[in-house]
Amino acid sequence: MKLPELPDLPVRPALARITATLAERGVAVLVAPPGTGKTTLVPLALAAGSSGRILVAEPRRLAARAAAARMAALLGERVGETVGYAVRGDRKVGARTRIEVVTSGLLVRRLQSDPELAGVDTVVLDECHERHLDADLLLALLLDARSGLRPDLRVLATSATVAADRLAQLLGSGERAGGAAPEHGVDADRAAGSSDPMLPVDRSRAPVLEVHGRTYPVEVDYVPVLPRERIEAHVARATRKALATIDGDVLVFLPGVGEINRTAALLGDLDDLDVVPLHGRLASAAQDLALRPGSRRRVVLSTAVAESSLTVPGVRAVVDSGLSRVSRVDHRRGLSGLATVRVSTAVAEQRAGRAGREAPGHAWRCWPEYEHQTLPAYPEPEIRTAELTRLALELACWGTPDGTGLSWWDPPPEGALAAARTVLRALDALDDSDHITPRGKAMAALGLHPRLARALLDGTARVGAKAAAEMVVLMDDDSLAHTTDATAALRALRSERPARWSREVQRLTRLAANTSAHDERQPADHARGGGSETDVAALLIALAQPERLARRRSSESTSYLMAGGTAVTLPPGSGLAAAEWLAVAVADRDPGRPEGRIRLAAVADEDLAREAAPGLVVVADEVRWDSGEVVARRVERLGAIILSEKALRHPDKALVQQAVRQGLRGEGGLELLRWNDDAVSLRRRLDFLHRTLGEPWPAVDDDALRDNLDSWLGPELSTARRRSDLARVDAGAALRRLLPWPAAGRLDELAPERLEVPSGSRVRLDYTGDQPVLAVKVQEIFGWTDPPTLADGRATIVLHLLSPAQRPVAVTADLASFWQTGWPRVRADLRGRYPKHAWPEDPTTISAHRGTARRATHRPN
Repeated sequence: MKLPELPDLPVRPALARITATLAERGVAVLVAPPGTGKTTLVPLALAAGSSGRILVAEPRRLAARAAAARMAALLGERVGETVGYAVRGDRKVGARTRIEVVTSGLLVRRLQSDPELAGVDTVVLDECHERHLDADLLLALLLDARSGLRPDLRVLATSATVAADRLAQLLGSGERAGGAAPEHGVDADRAAGSSDPMLPVDRSRAPVLEVHGRTYPVEVDYVPVLPRERIEAHVARATRKALATIDGDVLVFLPGVGEINRTAALLGDLDDLDVVPLHGRLASAAQDLALRPGSRRRVVLSTAVAESSLTVPGVRAVVDSGLSRVSRVDHRRGLSGLATVRVSTAVAEQRAGRAGREAPGHAWRCWPEYEHQTLPAYPEPEIRTAELTRLALELACWGTPDGTGLSWWDPPPEGALAAARTVLRALDALDDSDHITPRGKAMAALGLHPRLARALLDGTARVGAKAAAEMVVLMDDDSLAHTTDATAALRALRSERPARWSREVQRLTRLAANTSAHDERQPADHARGGGSETDVAALLIALAQPERLARRRSSESTSYLMAGGTAVTLPPGSGLAAAEWLAVAVADRDPGRPEGRIRLAAVADEDLAREAAPGLVVVADEVRWDSGEVVARRVERLGAIILSEKALRHPDKALVQQAVRQGLRGEGGLELLRWNDDAVSLRRRLDFLHRTLGEPWPAVDDDALRDNLDSWLGPELSTARRRSDLARVDAGAALRRLLPWPAAGRLDELAPERLEVPSGSRVRLDYTGDQPVLAVKVQEIFGWTDPPTLADGRATIVLHLLSPAQRPVAVTADLASFWQTGWPRVRADLRGRYPKHAWPEDPTTISAHRGTARRATHRPN
């Protein structure tokens, strides 16, 4: 293949160095910013320097089509001749095709069916820095194939950011395992003309080649949000400012299709310019329109597809919302989907750089300047945050269900991968040993999420291949729905038949029909064609997401409980509020909200729920503690949803005992027992000894007693069946089972319940606080200078001294000091209030007494 005259892009002078390095080492990393020509010129140069085919893996379908079209144009040909492309549902290649641009996910499927990639000389992994899930998986599988089956396969990974160290290490490990040694043992610098011809090769890393972009200066301004301003209004305001400041087109980055449509509506009053959307779900003609220069000034509203994979001509200004939409999964609530997050500083720099591709430019960032330093440095890899069921299915097809033995940029989280395998076993895609089943292989071949593949295969048997495919395409791309009501959305699609939906329906109909014909599980006599939109929509959703069958929580409520246990809410105006049951296709949850939000659902009923999710229907006897009583019921559930229940007259004794224990372990449960004064006193004394002396005295706080119910309540629990039984349990008698023998024989000595004071009274000690308290009339301790200690002298008593009327007059833990310093003030007050009593200057000279002064006597010297 002979190269034409290539455009003067920054990568052109480095093409010889890139091809020589790859030929010599077999692997390399190319770091080049957007606009350098790495996506289009490098594959052409590689094809010109080899006889095999070149595969270019792009993260998005839009980028794959655009790259193929640009390379074909440079060759003066049509797409499908020397350069072709293949994306899901669309392929243009021919017998002469040397360069094929594919999506990462499609290349994973091709690698699964042909691990040797027969006839392929080089694979280019473009835009690796974006860290899409399919791209990370493809890299791991390619390195595995290269280490064994294809050591001669050349791999070039490109990145728009300089953070390529880990990527170079990964490719280097593949080079050591499978790559052939270069002839003279020198690295890429020698091939590029290094001044040191004997420079040693670092075999631990692939060579990293850098190409610097040719950019113009970009001025950056920050546009903070106004109070209560929505993102669309905020971005529209910044866009109007950009239009008033600069000439040329404006490229606006927004997180998703919804924001693009709403922002376009806010800019609809602008004259003499075109507002053009750009995102992956547009028809091909509309995408091409955004990627060609316009006849007049344009505002291009784009998702992240225009960050690095595509070139939008004529741009002089960028407005950046600072947001992007990424895959997220909420494992606790069972919700997965797209979440809106802040961009990283690397992405913000890439977006701003788009304004300086052709001339000096200007970028407006829709956040305060001080917030810029708080942005993450790089995007979070999708493999760390996304739902991994599809990845788990591909790993099982590769023969390594847990991903061990593969070289990962970032390994998949173990918990998320285990959860994904659990889903696949439920779908019968994996057997009990996590090996791929024939059904799992059939599901993988469809190129759909495993849940949607299950819906297509099982739905085909119930409603026919076409009807099943129609609803599956809608679930796969919910942007096709302009309403929450999936039935209404399906009816509209059947009426309007948009080209994108129709093409994918035709493709899946063929695949489903072919697969079902060879699938022994599918009873062909059950298949029927068509079906009402309501039946099809609800059934297909339920087959794909049985855990999202939902029932209204109460009459007139818009809140529904899904079988998976998560609560979700219908938005206003959904048209579904009268439904008792829903099959929820799409739901998400904003941070901080207690319930998820339904975005697409269909009316269902209990019969459909039972038919679609028989594995979730369970009948069980439930005995539990509820509102202070044992409640026994026989309950039929669909997941977390109660279908029916009735009272049980003779529940299982073991379940009853378990429920009673549940009640005692709950908040305030121990108060259900009979705690008389003696029981309370004993518990406090034991607690005092445990705190003061430790072992062998047991802990008797609430947590300790609840955790060890059988050790002190065992006999009573074996017979208790209701609250009234617990109310008859003497807690004091039960607590005595915890007394440690023989130490228990000294209980009254170490922590007496009552203490005899000099007057002869036996006064109860209070062990409630940190120190024991003795509340006693002051006359009853006259003559006392050194009160006794407790717990073998380790605890002193705090005296609460009382008046004759039992009112507190002083608190002391040092009685001898109190008589000398505190008593004169207290004595003066007591003499005035109680003149009939004896209040001596020196209480140690008067005998303790209980009555008035007439009964007081002086102590003998």
